[in-house]
Amino acid sequence: MTDARLPEPIRRFIDTTNAGDTEGFVATFTDDAYLNDWGREFHGHDGVRSWNRTDNIGKNSHFDVVSIREGAEPDNYIVTLKVTGDGFNGTGPMNFHLRGSQIASVRIS
Repeated sequence: MTDARLPEPIRRFIDTTNAGDTEGFVATFTDDAYLNDWGREFHGHDGVRSWNRTDNIGKNSHFDVVSIREGAEPDNYIVTLKVTGDGFNGTGPMNFHLRGSQIASVRIS
């Protein structure tokens, strides 16, 4: 179950991950999406799909929302997630920038 305050694109990011829905996950992003995972950069749907395979659904990740707050810019949100699975396990922030009904960028730090 995800937090009711989450914007829909972020809710889909979490729900598709938790359901293991790769196609739905990739479709959550804009065509020119940017994902930065501790300095590793991924671009577009191909980059998102690659990161998803090596670091997210491919590692059976599961997300639980710890907190959400609006960022300094419009359509920017900082969501702290508890992550479990066969890869990274821990709690940390993800900075999302939305464009319309999709995610334009995610920065994980």
